[in-house]
Amino acid sequence: MVLSMTGYGKSVTQLTQKKITVEIRTLNSKNLDLNMRLSNAYKEKELPLRQLAAAHLSRGKVDFAIHVEKTGVDHTATLNTQVLESYIIQLRSVNGIHLPGSTQDGKLLEIASRFPDVFATEVENVSKEEFSAIEKTAIEALKAVSQYRKDEGETLFKEFILRIENISNLLNEVIAVDLTRLSDIRTRLEKAVSDIKEKVDENRFEQELIFYLEKYDITEEKVRLKNHLDYFKETMNSKESQGKKLGFISQEIGREINTIGSKANHAIMQQLVVQMKDELEKIKEQMLNVL
Repeated sequence: MVLSMTGYGKSVTQLTQKKITVEIRTLNSKNLDLNMRLSNAYKEKELPLRQLAAAHLSRGKVDFAIHVEKTGVDHTATLNTQVLESYIIQLRSVNGIHLPGSTQDGKLLEIASRFPDVFATEVENVSKEEFSAIEKTAIEALKAVSQYRKDEGETLFKEFILRIENISNLLNEVIAVDLTRLSDIRTRLEKAVSDIKEKVDENRFEQELIFYLEKYDITEEKVRLKNHLDYFKETMNSKESQGKKLGFISQEIGREINTIGSKANHAIMQQLVVQMKDELEKIKEQMLNVL
């Protein structure tokens, strides 16, 4: 299974006098980076909500927002008359305010009522029923995120399969080229020596030639690369998404491809290596987003 770290989920619950909205956005990150936004009235419930999010989202940069909107009559706000009177007295003392007669007090009252702390709101305790509703809404939003990640993961899965198959096909071409590559290199070296028109010790030349050709042998690299490609597909088909493990395997794939390129000494094989690197680079670009 392949899951994406990109996700989005939203859930809304309507209570008698409140509307609860939970909205979650996730992006790629090496670890779980959870940013939770909720009003001060619900800060005491932040820890259990964080634990809930962490249980569902193992990795990623997460923006977790909870908004509670009051849809009924609010009886918790009361007028703070002392603060209001203080604002009006201060406004009267400001030079330059000249309003006709009774209009002045009405205008000052209108201005002062807009200042902070004029209306005092009692701190409400979050009831078990309300928190239960918030928790249920959060779970629904988290499920939506998980489904979004799964859908995105299926797209990534198809992309990875395509790129791995392309590398596998290119490897088969490398294997075909390798059947004659060493003999071609040997022929070139023998021709180069003959062009010098100097007598050489045939036995010594043969020993040096064998040693030289062994340095260009890629038998082990071909076997390891095929094993890594098979292991990559096997890991993708596991029950859980394993982005970090797939990342490590892709690094090993790159190491074998680079080694084949450094040993190639053959134009056609080096072209095939370049194509394999291009396919692997496309895998690595998407790998950053795998859970």
